[in-house]
Amino acid sequence: MKIIEYEDDLYPEKLRNIANPPEKLYAQGNLDNLKSNAIAVVGSRNCTPYGEKWCKIFVKTLVKYGLTIVSGMAIGIDSIAHNTALKYGGRTIAVLPSGLEKIYPEQNKGLYKKILANDGTVISEYSPKTEAYYDLFLERNRIVSGLSSGLLVVEAAYRSGTSVTARLALSQQRDVFCIPREFR
Repeated sequence: MKIIEYEDDLYPEKLRNIANPPEKLYAQGNLDNLKSNAIAVVGSRNCTPYGEKWCKIFVKTLVKYGLTIVSGMAIGIDSIAHNTALKYGGRTIAVLPSGLEKIYPEQNKGLYKKILANDGTVISEYSPKTEAYYDLFLERNRIVSGLSSGLLVVEAAYRSGTSVTARLALSQQRDVFCIPREFR
């Protein structure tokens, strides 16, 4: 595990320029990913087959163009985005709402290991033994969007953590793109 202080050369420049940047980051994996051109992909934990399909199509294309995929390693769209990036040989960064020794969600420990085994990066602003709780999810979202040039939202509910991330991205002057829920 590497601790990256705000003053360090490894600290991502895009993240320095957001309101309330983290003082330090705890990181594992390929730290070069933190300097790459990235796009965040976030969305519903309860995605539909439609959302999963379009998330995979977009992530595959974004990876093809050399973009790093940033997400929060949550169940649903986040996990699909990370897994799709890895499937097509892309780079991915997972931003946790917990410390690096308290992987959240616990059922994504396999994804955590897969990201690290495939040249990806996992980061957190929280000390290694910090447990996830509600406020940390919202704080984490500013880092997901802050590391990225833009944000792709897939099937988010109006009042959700994803909608908070979209608002943060707009306040950080990031482009925001959306794949809405399927209309029937």
